[in-house]
Amino acid sequence: MTEGTHVSRTSHDSEAVGTVEGTVVPLLVTALVGLVGLVGAWYAFVSYPESLSELLGVLMVTVVTLVALWLGSRLGGSFVTPYNVAEVAVEGPIARESKSGVPGSPIGLSADDVVEQIEQADADPNVDALLVKLNTPGGEIVPSADIRLAAESFDGPTVGYATDVCASGGYDIAVGCDEFWAREGTLVGSIGVIGSRVNAHDLAERLGLSYEGFTAGDYKDAGAPLKELDPREREYLQGLVDDYYDQFVDTVAEGRDLDRDAVEDTEARVFLGTDALERDLVDELGTREDVEDALAERLDESVVVREFEPVRSLRDRVQIGAERATYAFGSGLASAFDGDADAAGLRFRR
Repeated sequence: MTEGTHVSRTSHDSEAVGTVEGTVVPLLVTALVGLVGLVGAWYAFVSYPESLSELLGVLMVTVVTLVALWLGSRLGGSFVTPYNVAEVAVEGPIARESKSGVPGSPIGLSADDVVEQIEQADADPNVDALLVKLNTPGGEIVPSADIRLAAESFDGPTVGYATDVCASGGYDIAVGCDEFWAREGTLVGSIGVIGSRVNAHDLAERLGLSYEGFTAGDYKDAGAPLKELDPREREYLQGLVDDYYDQFVDTVAEGRDLDRDAVEDTEARVFLGTDALERDLVDELGTREDVEDALAERLDESVVVREFEPVRSLRDRVQIGAERATYAFGSGLASAFDGDADAAGLRFRR
């Protein structure tokens, strides 16, 4: 996995030392190795062998220099101050796989990637604590639960920290952390479940279209968008939503040590961080620096945080960048066609 490093400001001295060791030293080593590679390649492929053409020499210089820079960056990383806290980020809509649906819709978070990052951090002997950064409106039920279970299984202190919003599936994950911090203006909560379907039955009739389903089992095509929903199917689908909701309430009540009635009284609303604190939905309010200071006190040592990120190929990075640019340009214009319905025309989300 690709990893980036930043250092907390648990004290002015540790911040200064961490900045020099974590940033300046690797850059100096990288530049030095790159310079040596450049000089060596120039003499090897341009100045010395007169039989080589100048163009070939320039190409070889470029290749060797790039390789030397890569080796230098790897060597420079060995001079970084050892880290003791791993950070994983849960940002954007939560889904099993990262996908944007159609151009203009938000990019979904790959839950499997986050779980893998947490497991890698748990297996890392340098990591004493886990920091889970949360900025998500929620998403698919089971992928959200998978991340929560991974956080619960981490062998060490686990702290969740919400920035802008931590709702629904995001709050499900927060419940799995030993501590949960938020900002005063963070939106927290939405302890509820939604099941949605597109009802295109009337439109199909106007267009002269009819639905014919060939199924085995009375409820196999319940929720199909071109089929009119009868009362039995409505009751069945609502029962699924209610069951998911009961599971969610139980999870929150157990994880936050709250009465079920207190959780249900939230009525799936979101609360500002200050109100969420009064309802015991969060443990503390504070900035990122406050969180790291608290972690340093808990670990009884200065905190150095390393961000764990999934490995992405160049193609993936280009594709994700293009999707984000499209979404920003379109301002979510295509969200009306975000494909919420699955094959049966129904999808459950937290």
